[in-house]
Amino acid sequence: MKIGLLCRNPDLYSHRRIVEAAEARGHEIDIIDHLRCYIDIAANDPEVHYRGESLTGYDAIIPRIGASVTFFGTAVLRQFEMMDVYPLNESVAISRSRDKLRSMQLLSREGVGLPVTVFAHRTSHADEVIRLAGGTPVIIKLLEGTQGIGVVLAETDKSAESIIQAFGGVKTDVLVQQFVEEAKGEDIRCLVVGEKVVASMIRRGKEGDFRSNLHRGGSAEAVRISREERATALKAANAMGLNVCGVDMLRSDNGPVVMEVNSSPGLEGVEKATNVDVAGKIIEFIEKNARVGRTQTKGGKSRRRARRRA
Repeated sequence: MKIGLLCRNPDLYSHRRIVEAAEARGHEIDIIDHLRCYIDIAANDPEVHYRGESLTGYDAIIPRIGASVTFFGTAVLRQFEMMDVYPLNESVAISRSRDKLRSMQLLSREGVGLPVTVFAHRTSHADEVIRLAGGTPVIIKLLEGTQGIGVVLAETDKSAESIIQAFGGVKTDVLVQQFVEEAKGEDIRCLVVGEKVVASMIRRGKEGDFRSNLHRGGSAEAVRISREERATALKAANAMGLNVCGVDMLRSDNGPVVMEVNSSPGLEGVEKATNVDVAGKIIEFIEKNARVGRTQTKGGKSRRRARRRA
C-alpha cells in the first residue's frame, strides 16, 4: 500500500514509530508537511500539490495534525478525502474532537460520563457559574488549551471568580468543571484503534500538580481497566467518529468520567508504559479497512522504501 503521513515534525517518536511499523509490513509511506501543501479546488478533479508535484496514488492518509493548525490541516485532509483516499480519521471527526465544547456536548448526548461542566463567555456573574459547576474547587479551562496548558485549578470562590473575570476581560470563552478530587491527580488514557482498546495507562501528575500530562512532568504505567471504563472509552470514540484516538478519563465516585478525546494521541508514553506496539496496530487497522489501489504489487504489498516529503 501507499500511505501518506500528514505531520509537521517527522522526528517525533510517534511519527517515527508509524513509519517503522508501515515499513516493517512492506508498505510505502511518505511524510507530507500539510502546511506546505496547497489544494486545487477549481479543477475538475480535486488535487493536492506539494513542492511542485501533484500527490496521487495514495491508498490511505494518516493525519497527525497539531491543534494550532487544525483548520488548514483538516482542509488538506478533506481534499484527500475528495480524492477517495482512505483517512485513518476523517476530517469532520478531527474537527469535532478539537472543539472542546462541541465534543462535550456530543459526549453528553450519547450518555458518556462527564464531570459537571459550565460554558461561559465574559460573564459578570462568575458566582453563578461556580455554583452551577458544583462549587469550588473547580477546574477552569481555555477552549484552545492543549497538553495541560490553559488549565487552572481554583480552590476558593474568590480565586475562581478572579480567574473567570480575568479570562472574560480578554474576551475568551472558558469551561468551568467540577474538580474530581477523588481522582487524586491521576487519569487513565485508553488508546482506541477501531473497536478495541489496545492499550491503557494510568498517568500521575508530578508532586504538587493536579495535571497528569506527561508533557507537564507526569509519569505513567500500564493499568488494567474495568469493563465499564473500556465501554466508556469505546463509546466516547464512537461519539466522536474517530477510528484512532486517546480517551482520557478520571475515576470518580460515580464511575469513569471523560475529560478529553484526542484525535492525534502521542504514542511514546503508552508504548513505553505498556510495551504494546500501538503503531503496528494502527497500520494493521489501515490494512483491513483501506482499499488497496494500483500501487499494490502482484505479491500483495508494495516493496518500495518510504520517502520523506518534507
